[in-house]
Amino acid sequence: MATPVAVELSAGILTVTLDRADKRNALSSAVVEGLHDALERADLDADVRVVLLRGAGKDFCAGADLEELLASADQSPGDNEASAARLGAVFTRMRRMPKPVVGIVHGRALAGGAGLATACDIVVAGASAQLGYPEIQRGFVPAMVMTLLRRLAGEKAALDLVLTGRLVGAEEARTLGLVSRVVPDAQLEEEGRKIAAALATASPSAVAFTKRLFFQLDGKEFEEGIALGARVNATARQTPDFREAIARFLRQ
Repeated sequence: MATPVAVELSAGILTVTLDRADKRNALSSAVVEGLHDALERADLDADVRVVLLRGAGKDFCAGADLEELLASADQSPGDNEASAARLGAVFTRMRRMPKPVVGIVHGRALAGGAGLATACDIVVAGASAQLGYPEIQRGFVPAMVMTLLRRLAGEKAALDLVLTGRLVGAEEARTLGLVSRVVPDAQLEEEGRKIAAALATASPSAVAFTKRLFFQLDGKEFEEGIALGARVNATARQTPDFREAIARFLRQ
């Protein structure tokens, strides 16, 4: 049986592909476990410098697998919470991992698929891509993805998206803070890989410190953030990467 998540490592880039094109890469339990396996490898393998997340076929990810979602109505609240938390743990793992995650979004990224896209550290979208949270139209709640959405978009914009379930185009998604860059569809894969390649050749320690500090600043008071930054600054100056980079610059 083919795995629903394909993984390939080349030049420090671990390409993780949602590989259920016939199901629009819907998030089945097998896909979720495949993502956990890929992220664990990325976290533990020193040869992996950056993760590139993409979807096969016409869409990035259509959200939850509706057949599994319908079957879940007969399960206990505890089982359903555990299943949902397993997907939520993917989002958490992506944020905590010191290596950057670059998302390439084409077609549609809906519901949990939009959450997966926005959980990436950098999100490059094709010009014709669409993102949205249509759960309410299916009698469901965009529960976990709201944690991401509220941090990215303003309150009014975020509430509009989850209450109406409307889809937004790539450029509006960029304006709202859901994606980092928008490029022509024909250049999407090339641009995503270009960003990943640049990150793969950057200082691993500097990238890791930067990502960690960025998210640690959530909820910090101004003075706390400055103090935390000073501590990270001091630690970063002791790394071999820092010494070598400064010495190399001075030799130019």
